[in-house]
Amino acid sequence: MSDPQELHDLADRHLPPDAAERWKALLRPAIQFDWAAGIDTVAAQLGGDPELPIGQAWPEWEGHGPLTFIASFDCARLSIDRMPLPESGHLLYFYFDGQVDGGVEVVGPWEPGTQSGARVLYVPDGTPVERRSAPDPLKPYPRQLLRAKAVTTAPEPESPGIAAAFGGTAERGPGHPVDADSFVDAVYEEVSVSVCHQVGGHPLSIQRPVGYEAAGAAADVPGTGGAPEYADPERWLLLAQIDTDDGSSMTWGDAGMLYWLIQEADLAAHRFDRAVFTWQCA
Repeated sequence: MSDPQELHDLADRHLPPDAAERWKALLRPAIQFDWAAGIDTVAAQLGGDPELPIGQAWPEWEGHGPLTFIASFDCARLSIDRMPLPESGHLLYFYFDGQVDGGVEVVGPWEPGTQSGARVLYVPDGTPVERRSAPDPLKPYPRQLLRAKAVTTAPEPESPGIAAAFGGTAERGPGHPVDADSFVDAVYEEVSVSVCHQVGGHPLSIQRPVGYEAAGAAADVPGTGGAPEYADPERWLLLAQIDTDDGSSMTWGDAGMLYWLIQEADLAAHRFDRAVFTWQCA
């Protein structure tokens, strides 16, 4: 769902007035992406070969091997209210996707010490770059150019934001203020049937809300000294969500998604080494 007025109308129609106002306050802007064609302005690239700074080593997971290039986003096309993304340059995403070891190692917060198997690189505007081919034995995903669209995203019913706004547990059940199945179905009807690459806004989780998984990876975030905000699932911002996409031959498990999340202060400081990674599938 991307139309803010339509989301407001749904809340007013299905929820009590007080609950509707609290729910509407949780809506967040985001950028979503679909395939570019013709004269569309290109905002992102899936697969293909990345443009790396001249002299930059190809990202590797020490002791395991090189990471696969997943996506590049043009920051000039990523203006999102209340999210301090760089105003220019590019964000590049890499992931140890199993090509090197046949999927033996699994990267995720449930496997402590594996966060180095995913990486975000920021390449500032004006940096001398060169297009680089992936090292053996990696095979790049087919290159797919994407266009951007500003949208409004809604919180997931069991998200930490819902729990914080309405009190108690995030688990829906009898008496929960956001428990109308017709409302939930209407809100998520559109995004549930389409490919959803996204930066910012509320993630589209497949299992439990990914903010909880990001908080579970807090111990693997370098240089944070165990600061409590890293263990707060509501404090994590969606830095990128990469969906299964047949156009780029990207399949993450059973129709899954990749997620990178980051804290607001680290994003503002361009501390992309403190981003965390998780993935989910059906």
